[in-house]
Amino acid sequence: MKPIQVGLLGIGTVGSGTFNVLERNQDEIRRRAGRGIEITMVADLDTERAKSVVGDKVKVVGDAREVIANPEIDVVVELIGGYGIAKALVLEAIAAGKHVVTANKALLAVHGTEIFKAAAEKGVIVAYEAAVAGGIPIIKALREGLTANSIQWVAGIINGTTNFILSEMRDKGLDFDVVLKEAQRLGYAEADPTFDIEGVDAAHKATLMSAIAFGIPVQFDKAYVEGITKLAGADIKYAEQLGYRIKLLGIT
Repeated sequence: MKPIQVGLLGIGTVGSGTFNVLERNQDEIRRRAGRGIEITMVADLDTERAKSVVGDKVKVVGDAREVIANPEIDVVVELIGGYGIAKALVLEAIAAGKHVVTANKALLAVHGTEIFKAAAEKGVIVAYEAAVAGGIPIIKALREGLTANSIQWVAGIINGTTNFILSEMRDKGLDFDVVLKEAQRLGYAEADPTFDIEGVDAAHKATLMSAIAFGIPVQFDKAYVEGITKLAGADIKYAEQLGYRIKLLGIT
């Protein structure tokens, strides 16, 4: 059977990781799924860097719409991020009859209702497991494994950056600003960590889980969002004295 033809939009850190994982595990994927997955096109504005990642076997283009327009492509993987061009490209891919895979929780939390509606009307799938809990299949569990259950609430630690920062503040007695710089140096925090430390990332994820758990539209505008930027080392110590630990939770 012919392998599933995949086009990647964006080959930055996440895109490169996706490409390498699929390349490395091709035989195992084919064995388990009964059909291979083959990345045949990659779109990135920096075509030279993209070519250095994917080599000569994959066609590299500078215009993402070339991937969407290719009739051979079955699945479009959006790894650009953000709300702007990513939204337009996802909707265009759906309109072209392509299945879409994305890790863009910000896009889905804000525009998911429109995107999921378009996909349902076109009869294609929008898969976004990695957008919420990385390698933990929480979306599949909520949507399939727990579909007969009446879910009352969902809560958990769903942002690794803030969890690292709070753990370091507790273990080493350091203030927030000091640990944030260390997290950035180690690669645990982005150069612009706003979405993580202000709680926005966790709110995006909680919004997506809410929609599945409670059967409601995606409603990020109704989320209460609070981050960890106002916490000091003293707050961690006071919590310890009272028998508590401070964590950033996504609760719905």
